Amino acid sequence: MTNPIADPGHGHSPAAWTAVIVMLFGFFAGTVAFCLEQPVFVWVSVGIIVVGLLLGWILAKAGYGVNGPKYSPKGH
Repeated sequence: MTNPIADPGHGHSPAAWTAVIVMLFGFFAGTVAFCLEQPVFVWVSVGIIVVGLLLGWILAKAGYGVNGPKYSPKGH
């Protein structure tokens, strides 16, 4: 019996990796800014997280997502 749900690729694409790395940097910077009581930098970090999200979406639309024409899956 075949599985009707296709494997989404688990995000192993340049778009996903770029988005995650940028957002992780935003979370790290926000945590440091919060601990140092710098509310302006906390909000800048929130902006970095949003930029990471948008960057991943833009790269996926540009073909670097899991099903994009510019993506080539790597063997494990």
